[in-house]
Amino acid sequence: MGTLHSVAEREQPGGAHMTRILIVEDEPAMVSGLRDNFEFEGYEVITAGDGVEGLGRALNDSPDLVVLDVMMPRMSGLDVCKQLKVKKPALPIIMLTARGQEVDKVVGLELGADDYVTKPFSIRELLARVKAVLRRAQGAPRNQEQYSFGDVEVNVRSCRVVRAGRPTEFSAKEFELLKYFLAHPGETVTRDRLLEDVWGYERYPTTRTVDAHIVRLRQKLEPKPEEPRFFLTVHGVGYKFVG
Repeated sequence: MGTLHSVAEREQPGGAHMTRILIVEDEPAMVSGLRDNFEFEGYEVITAGDGVEGLGRALNDSPDLVVLDVMMPRMSGLDVCKQLKVKKPALPIIMLTARGQEVDKVVGLELGADDYVTKPFSIRELLARVKAVLRRAQGAPRNQEQYSFGDVEVNVRSCRVVRAGRPTEFSAKEFELLKYFLAHPGETVTRDRLLEDVWGYERYPTTRTVDAHIVRLRQKLEPKPEEPRFFLTVHGVGYKFVG
């Protein structure tokens, strides 16, 4: 099991915020190597040696991004990811998976992970993915917290969706997709763009994943799912939200 390291709050010269990365990994050699490389790139690093510690640090120590191993003691990385995306949906997560764990990759992305890297990996690849995910997160539009359309009310901060006065349950990825549409009203977005911006992975196995999630949004939010008013299909291109 890896060792939990406590790192005091640090700032770069001039008072700029130092990007904080949480590494949740139980292999000490892996933790050490990642820490050295991330710190060399100018990141602040905090670590946790199992899933329970990792969840606690992610909730309490305000990391800007989490690098999370799937196979963890006490609580799996998938369970950590699931809980974090409920409590901190905007927190970027990159999953680390062993070679051959294809199902874990798909499940992790469905649970809301922003990207994944397969072990063994090059540190250059991981650093590139970290920078890309951080860039997407920091570049995300800062919109209002409360939205309404039809008989639907959405609170982005509390991740709460109410339809006709009754709470409606959403998976983490369904809610991320809903938020994306709310942030881009009236804009036609392609399936590939949704995969890249919402799933954070350009080569997701199939664009049918997007279609399946759109169907579920319609079932939960449209007055007549078979005749959508809000989540429209733009044939040959993608989808458009009209609130």
